[in-house]
Amino acid sequence: LFLAPDESKPKPKFMTNISAPKIPDGEKVDFDDIHRKRQEKDLSELQSLIEAHFIQRKKEEEELIALVNRIEKRRAERAEQQRVRTEREKERQARLAEEKERKEQEEQRKKYDDDAKKKKALSNMTQQYSAGQKSESRKGGKKQTEREKKKKILADRRKALNVDHLNEDKLKEKASELWQWLMGLEAEKFDLSEKLKRQKYDINQLLARVQDHQR
Repeated sequence: LFLAPDESKPKPKFMTNISAPKIPDGEKVDFDDIHRKRQEKDLSELQSLIEAHFIQRKKEEEELIALVNRIEKRRAERAEQQRVRTEREKERQARLAEEKERKEQEEQRKKYDDDAKKKKALSNMTQQYSAGQKSESRKGGKKQTEREKKKKILADRRKALNVDHLNEDKLKEKASELWQWLMGLEAEKFDLSEKLKRQKYDINQLLARVQDHQR
């Protein structure tokens, strides 16, 4: 089979850059050999593509494994950091709770000591008051005698008011002087009475508190 080149037919565009193999005039063309070589070439190119694909895939898998490893490492680091922060927070909370408990115990002990001191002081005051009451009861029989003695002493000290020789102006002056002196005594009596009432009220309050503590 001989082929002669047909120059009249237009060449395809995709074949414009491909030069057809020159076949010597008069030689026989082996299409089977050409087909076989083309298949071998196509198979070689396919194998190259497959190898390149697997190389790229292996590279991507390695990159993916490295990325997963980095993610796992970072996750482990964050977990460790969180664990450390949690432990530190627990230690801080434990220290705060211990400090709070210590302060509460100290305040409780101080309050107990203060209450004990108050009870002791109130007990002493109660004993003194009871002793005073007993002493007053023992002296009850003597009060009348003491009062009579005071009256007698005052009667002896009181001097008679001699105003017979005073004229009207002097009498007015003397009366004003006695009035001022009497007002001073009344004010002093009122102050002493209020002071006595206050002392009795304080004593009653202390006795009530002692009784409450003793209950």
